[in-house]
Amino acid sequence: MLKSLKHFKHITLKSARYFSTVPNIQNWNKQLNASLKEIDPEMFDIIEREKNRQFKSLQLIPSENFAPTAVLQALGSVMQNKYSEGLPGQRYYGGNEFIDMSERLCQKRALEAFNLDPNEWGVNVQCLSGSPANLEAYNAILKPHDRILALDLPHGGHLSHGYQTPTKKISATSVFYETLPYRLNEQTGYIDYDKMEEIARIYRPKLIIAGASAYPRLIDYERMKKLAIEINAYLLSDMAHISGLVAAGLIPSPFEHSDIVTTTTHKTLRGPRGGMIFYRKGNRKVLKGKTTVDVPYDLEDRINQSVFPGLQGGPHNHTISALAVALKLAKTPEFKEYQQQVLKNCQTMAKRFVEKGYKLVSGGTDNHLLLVDLHPQQIDGARVERVLELCSIALNKNTVPGDKSALTPGGIRLGPPAMTSRGFLEKDMEKIVDFIDRGIAIAKDVKSQTANLKEFRELLLKNPTGFGIKELKKEVEEFCISKYPIGFDEQTMVYNPKKDL
Repeated sequence: MLKSLKHFKHITLKSARYFSTVPNIQNWNKQLNASLKEIDPEMFDIIEREKNRQFKSLQLIPSENFAPTAVLQALGSVMQNKYSEGLPGQRYYGGNEFIDMSERLCQKRALEAFNLDPNEWGVNVQCLSGSPANLEAYNAILKPHDRILALDLPHGGHLSHGYQTPTKKISATSVFYETLPYRLNEQTGYIDYDKMEEIARIYRPKLIIAGASAYPRLIDYERMKKLAIEINAYLLSDMAHISGLVAAGLIPSPFEHSDIVTTTTHKTLRGPRGGMIFYRKGNRKVLKGKTTVDVPYDLEDRINQSVFPGLQGGPHNHTISALAVALKLAKTPEFKEYQQQVLKNCQTMAKRFVEKGYKLVSGGTDNHLLLVDLHPQQIDGARVERVLELCSIALNKNTVPGDKSALTPGGIRLGPPAMTSRGFLEKDMEKIVDFIDRGIAIAKDVKSQTANLKEFRELLLKNPTGFGIKELKKEVEEFCISKYPIGFDEQTMVYNPKKDL
């Protein structure tokens, strides 16, 4: 409280002296231009440990890959400093001349990567990832509680396609929309298209989704499009897992038959972690009575507005820039050779598993991943995943047809995209399957000594190097460090892989 005019003048003078102090800009610059290692050695150490883990272990999760050096450089660039809500040429902030150039280049390269005519297709490259891209596409064409038909998650679908249990809506998609799954034929492991058509004619969804996260076979887009026209539904194809193979022209493209195509950008496409929505222009075939008529598409504005301002704010410009780099690489002969090798490696792995007596869902694979059904081995995917993790092998437990539990599913999902990026070839894939086979044997041994999954985990926690784990881990890591990952600078590796084995 001010006591007098003299007291007021004293306080004012004191404040003026405080605020007139000249900041030490030189010290600011010194701090803000210091390296991560200098500023935050704790986080630097965590990142280096993760780099070391990736270097020394088998990365077999089929949705993972190694980003090229040029992609990482764009991703860690000053492009992340800029706000740019809106589309190129229609921003809500100033100073976006070069951001516009970057995004337009990314859009152009996205269409070129998949050989699309810009008069027939457009693309939004601002999506933060695959699941947001899907929700943004749904929001553009559906009203709350409209119906969606999509592959069931336990049969290889994706969470963002609307998964729910009998007692709980798991995905936000199932909260906002009414969802019904189509499924696999459990005897063949292939999508049951006959049953899908039967339930679609009864359910009358407004949207049919073609796409999966754990389906090793090709999708019949043409058949699904005919069904969509018959019931006046949109066909959305989610090619997140297979986009690299599509870009390389090695598997059937969803673009010929789809109204909308969504994708992530960091899997087989080998870019940064982002998403894209491709949308049709021109005319859409709609059934009127017993004949089809052409109706103009109106997807462009609806999808762009659904992304912003509907569900996102400012786009991640560093990601868009890095994606443009990845899309340029996707048009090179080397990228096609890489994708061809992914398919060869996956076929080799499938053959080796069958030779060793394992059962594969659908009997094999047409793409970059395969599903191993472990029921004949009397072991589950959760136990196998944990043992292999201790042996420096990363893959994931996965449901297979007939499973009742997602916590202890009967299978594992794996694929070679990441290890192919490192230069591992067919003979290496055979050895990788041999490593996995040994890990499964260890899991069976540990299971025989425990009554349930909790005891299984506790026993491994007490003895993480026993049961042959230490020996297998050492062999795996020695095998892995024989080839250096892309995007890694050998000179900056803090941990010596050979010393740390």
